[in-house]
Amino acid sequence: MESTLLTCKVVRSDEQYRGKQGLDYQMGISTQSTGSQGLCMHLNTFPPGAKAKAHLHQEHETAIYMLKGEVGMWYGEGLKDHLVVRAGDYLYIPANMPHLPYNMSQTEEAVALLARTDPNEQESVTLLPDLDAVHL
Repeated sequence: MESTLLTCKVVRSDEQYRGKQGLDYQMGISTQSTGSQGLCMHLNTFPPGAKAKAHLHQEHETAIYMLKGEVGMWYGEGLKDHLVVRAGDYLYIPANMPHLPYNMSQTEEAVALLARTDPNEQESVTLLPDLDAVHL
């Protein structure tokens, strides 16, 4: 039986990828980059006016630290609830919570550091296309 030996790793990544949510992410810590078995962490940059697709993360929690800018987020059943996250704020999103984040500025980018209990990051993403048009 072969065992995988995990060790400490530094990830210096300029690699970006487009998530199912329609936003670009900088590759960070994940199963794919480090062999992580219980979490992922990456950087998300929202261009001016960018809006994600409505989605949720099945069975996985998300923690966010806002580094720059302001992001609004519709969330909850029918995306009826709303909050604003500003630079210096932390945001917690419970597992299975529908949400739709967007950059509130039409001229400045917003940058956030995200951590999730899904080491594969995109695996638990479930798009909710019926909710995309709720807040145009």
